[in-house]
Amino acid sequence: MFSNVGIAETFIKNHNIDIVVANELLEKRAEFYKYLHPEAKIICGDITKKDIFEKVLKEALNKKCQFLIATPPCQGMSIAGKMKEDDPRNSLIKYAIKMIKELKPKYIIIENVVGVLKASIIINNEKIKIVDYLKSELNEYFINYKVVDVADYGTPQTRKRAIFLISKNKKWEFPKTQNIITVKEAIGYLPSLESGENSDIPYHYAKKHNNRHIFWLKHTPSGKTALNNEVHYPKKEDGTRIKGFQTTYKRIEWDKPAPTITMANGSVSSQNNVHPGRLKEDGTYSDARVLSLKEIFILTGLPDNWEPAPWASENLIREVIGEAIPPKLIDEILKTIPKD
Repeated sequence: MFSNVGIAETFIKNHNIDIVVANELLEKRAEFYKYLHPEAKIICGDITKKDIFEKVLKEALNKKCQFLIATPPCQGMSIAGKMKEDDPRNSLIKYAIKMIKELKPKYIIIENVVGVLKASIIINNEKIKIVDYLKSELNEYFINYKVVDVADYGTPQTRKRAIFLISKNKKWEFPKTQNIITVKEAIGYLPSLESGENSDIPYHYAKKHNNRHIFWLKHTPSGKTALNNEVHYPKKEDGTRIKGFQTTYKRIEWDKPAPTITMANGSVSSQNNVHPGRLKEDGTYSDARVLSLKEIFILTGLPDNWEPAPWASENLIREVIGEAIPPKLIDEILKTIPKD
């Protein structure tokens, strides 16, 4: 449910699990899903509409589905949003719970932003914490939940998420954490690229940036923001200094996992999007650009042979990866799925 393009389930077949039906609201994402998972039936539409919900449920019942993964959109609970308790997006989790109660699968994964653990929704005109609502509605299940960082599970990216592992007969335990993988270990082998340049490696090409951005970033060291440059700092056309968050116009660091890759990963001026760069002989830094698609694939933990839908625009690919669950987290979680 709320499948995006199916990045989370990249490694799911390793665990003898086949996704046979998926639901996505947006048509382009549903088409992208169909490309990545041609064997699954993708039902495009709004799950809050009775006919769409019933279509998904009927297909799942016919296929005797015993596994469900649900990732309800979370902007209403995200610190990047306004975090309103009455945000209608918060209530989308009700449809996941309704599906669980109708379908009665043995195993369920629910993924959301960290804020879900403190957030509340309105049920029958009463405010209830989402965690308590889950426990009361799914009282026949074991419910294990915590905040995890995907960097602890084989992905070279920091991304904290709330994960609920819900199982029928035995408690589903979280996997053990692993050693972190740094940006340097993950993408350090790829050749440098400047704005607009290409390489012989598929998807490793640089977006074209404007000359002002390039100039500021050439004078910005790894892990730093151009806002703090003493001389070559971001400024408006009239020379006024640009002000902003310390995460903007910022290069990521080589020796840590990448920061969270967001939907705006193609923008120099958005959060932590600029390549770390390498110090050059003239004192400037290389790679004055956002990460290439190939670098983003790797930092999301996608396999080397992963291919997006050939018709998908670069912007769409960047957006869906910015919203995806890095697949190695799901891969590791499924290694601990309780056996009957």
